[in-house]
Amino acid sequence: MRGNRWLAACFIVLAVPAVARQRSVPAATPVGAPVNCISLPIRESRVRDDRTIDFFARGKVYRNMLPYSCPGLGTERAFGYATSQSQLCSVDIITVLQRAGGSLMRGASCGLGTFQPVTGIK
Repeated sequence: MRGNRWLAACFIVLAVPAVARQRSVPAATPVGAPVNCISLPIRESRVRDDRTIDFFARGKVYRNMLPYSCPGLGTERAFGYATSQSQLCSVDIITVLQRAGGSLMRGASCGLGTFQPVTGIK
């Protein structure tokens, strides 16, 4: 029985730092239906976590919930994309940019989700 208590205590101690690193995503109120594309240019983007990016474009804010977690996105908070259109769309791919010794390296590449217009984000 004592061994099980020690194991449980170790699990809790090891789990706490991981929980402490999680960032809360600011609440947002959806406004209208999600859209597949937003027009460029994008004034600003804010990475909230490994699955959430807020895009500020043309006086509106769009929240993009990636279909899957994108490794390193929430930590690095930087990404790049390439498009030949004047829009960024849900079929486009972003690539996490990792800082390494004063330069940027390409990290994971991940697909975007739809763009939900929202309010309440500053």
